[in-house]
Amino acid sequence: MNIEQILKELRFKASRSSGAGGQHVNKVSSKIELSFNLDTSCALSVKEKELLKTKLASKLTKENMLILFCEETRSQHKNKDLAIKRFLSIIKTNLVRPKIRRATKPSKASKNRKLENKKRVSFKKMLRKKPKIE
Repeated sequence: MNIEQILKELRFKASRSSGAGGQHVNKVSSKIELSFNLDTSCALSVKEKELLKTKLASKLTKENMLILFCEETRSQHKNKDLAIKRFLSIIKTNLVRPKIRRATKPSKASKNRKLENKKRVSFKKMLRKKPKIE
């Protein structure tokens, strides 16, 4: 994964932000829409693209576009930086492959410990019973 190449492939679009801001909201386009096309990306390998397609299936459009919006601040530049940081964190976290779990068998010593503990608990409970009178 080449971060510099990915950053060159990002597309930005600015629009008017909703919410508080008074007259400023009506004049300035501070909302940022970041879009990234997974299919046409040259910075990602085929395996990375497939992994991202499966993990980000709910966030991708039908054309395999990842679209993020940011309208947290009143500054377009800050929103752009925030959108880029959020995008990079999403990509990095979803490219991490989980370790494969290998099934292991319990050791002989752990089996014996378990049996000893069972016997101890069984004996303790047996002592709690009322004695049988014959």
